[in-house]
Amino acid sequence: MVNSLAPERFDQVTEALKDVMDPELGVNIVDLGLIYDLGWDDEHDALVIHMTLTSAGCPLTDVIEEQTAEALDGVVDAFRINWVWMPPWGPERITDDGRDMMRALGFAI
Repeated sequence: MVNSLAPERFDQVTEALKDVMDPELGVNIVDLGLIYDLGWDDEHDALVIHMTLTSAGCPLTDVIEEQTAEALDGVVDAFRINWVWMPPWGPERITDDGRDMMRALGFAI
């Protein structure tokens, strides 16, 4: 069973995940709005990251998983990513900080 994270734990994990950059866009996965939810799997004592990608056919899931492992090292002992495709990601999920980052990279958003 997956439970909600305590607010302080949620904030700690979210901050760590801001070090994970979308390899194609160069903006972190949190500010891109790729993280749909964070939970805790009591049975496996692991963080569960419910996230999506900007496109279902993205070939760079391995890169994101590796970056996630590096970012969460020392934050949690174990995690798994639950790839979510519904609802599909859309640019409306990008945070204001993410929009600023994308504009700085030359994207018209």
